[in-house]
Amino acid sequence: MPSITANELKTKGIAAIESRLAQQPEAMISVRGKDRFVVMDLAHYHYLRECELDAALAATRADLAAGRFVIESPEAHLARMDAS
Repeated sequence: MPSITANELKTKGIAAIESRLAQQPEAMISVRGKDRFVVMDLAHYHYLRECELDAALAATRADLAAGRFVIESPEAHLARMDAS
């Protein structure tokens, strides 16, 4: 994905970002020739966050199904965390 340069962003402003996002869901911004930032439409960001939460929920369900969990009091949990 071609980057938007910092200079292009400085001269064209938000129009440079909008133009790129009309073609793809994310746009890289490069500073001094190195990709440094990613910008995206807020709806795409929310979609990615939802995917991340779905993956965490699936991992939690897999841990529960496999018996990888501990039932303990809050005090025992804190003591176990301090010991590690």
